[in-house]
Amino acid sequence: MKNKTALITGASRGIGRAVARRFAEGGYDLAVTCRENTHLLKELRAELTAEYGIHCLLFTGDLAEKETAGRLFDAIGETGRTVEVLVNNAGISHIGLLQDTTWDEWQNLVGTNLTAVYSLCKEAIPGMLWNHSGKIINISSVWGCVGASCEVAYSAAKGGINALTKALAKELAPSNIQVNAIACGAIDTDMNRFLSDQEKQDLLAEIPAGRMGLPEEVAHLVWQLAEGNDYLTGQVIRLDGGWI
Repeated sequence: MKNKTALITGASRGIGRAVARRFAEGGYDLAVTCRENTHLLKELRAELTAEYGIHCLLFTGDLAEKETAGRLFDAIGETGRTVEVLVNNAGISHIGLLQDTTWDEWQNLVGTNLTAVYSLCKEAIPGMLWNHSGKIINISSVWGCVGASCEVAYSAAKGGINALTKALAKELAPSNIQVNAIACGAIDTDMNRFLSDQEKQDLLAEIPAGRMGLPEEVAHLVWQLAEGNDYLTGQVIRLDGGWI
């Protein structure tokens, strides 16, 4: 029997990389993607295949583009596998006033953070319907729940993911497919490396837990959602140390 397959987008670093490692540890074969850091995906594949003996498909491409998700699923299909778990993790941020945000910046951010989620879900659903089971887990943000000044585009895209999660969960529940989202707070990844030491200390002072979350903690929750209760669906779970 083949292992189950998990598709993890944005797996070259940070949360996506930690999620890929957790699923490999759990015996899943992987399909992992990035937009341009192919060398990091190759390093990840070498590590995981040597350590866990799993199959790992690499894919590089811009998932905001119309045809990319289809090409990705064609490549997965050529291996004879279907996707049992889809983890929509790839995302980018943009900080600045809305009035200063250009059309191209808006389109790029919404395309990467939200439109790609639509495209990947659309491609994954037929196989999950065939199997009468599946898990879709979307990596969102607390700013999609409450909004953030100077991150309007990012907040809008993540809010869209939260709404998509709730609606799609209702649509797919009769087919035994669960859809949930994790609304991350401040996680210690490259996305937050722009903070100065003082800005980081000010941020930590706002978080009751007194620290940033770790990518491995997000990965652990993704694993629990993938392997856990089939009655849990349509939820946006905040993982933020009590921040919001």
